[in-house]
Amino acid sequence: MVYYRFMKRVRTYSPLTLEAARLLGLRVRQARLDRRWTVQELADRVGVSVVTMRKVERGSPTVALGAAFEAAALVGVPLFDEDQARRSLEAARVEDRLAVLPQSARKPRRPDDAF
Repeated sequence: MVYYRFMKRVRTYSPLTLEAARLLGLRVRQARLDRRWTVQELADRVGVSVVTMRKVERGSPTVALGAAFEAAALVGVPLFDEDQARRSLEAARVEDRLAVLPQSARKPRRPDDAF
């Protein structure tokens, strides 16, 4: 586990989360270098600072998800299926499944047996 201090809270991230963030960052960096863009150019296109863009490329899990996804989209790193029709179909399937599930999850209440 790796601990990150963010806004006076300590957060822990699972190894899977850290690995996924690192892989996304490495792919973004590779694609940026393939396009011969500087970190500054990509940061400007994403609308973030150079420091934030470096965090994306290092795979820091503290970076805003939108910034990381936007960087990936701009350099052509696929996040899901590359076919837009398939992504739409998958989203529709998930929405259909969510429609039959409860709106919120609650833990079952245990009866109070202490008389």
